[in-house]
Amino acid sequence: MPFVSRSDEGAIDGVFEQLQEGNAEDFLSDDNPELVAFLNTPIKVSSVSARQFRLMLRRSGLLDQVKAWVAQQDGETQDAFEYSGTFVKNSPMMTAGFQAMGFTAQQIDAFFTTAAQL
Repeated sequence: MPFVSRSDEGAIDGVFEQLQEGNAEDFLSDDNPELVAFLNTPIKVSSVSARQFRLMLRRSGLLDQVKAWVAQQDGETQDAFEYSGTFVKNSPMMTAGFQAMGFTAQQIDAFFTTAAQL
């Protein structure tokens, strides 16, 4: 049974094995529905490696389309696509590229979540 910390709004924001004086003093059973929901919340992915990003583009059939878009952009965007080690979901380049391809926010999240598993 863990101790949990809570946000100002009362939502669980941390889980601890030991009592954390002044921080995590709320003791819950392992099967507490609120705790189970917190522990099963998917991790939000904010970036992926260049390898993961490119593999996801390839598996989605988007690599050639993205390369064509990048080729029409300024030199900094081209360099970023070619040489970045990490692709950050909310960066200006990513936002512009996904917008140009008509992706919704949910599709972008799904793209990064799947890419993070590669």
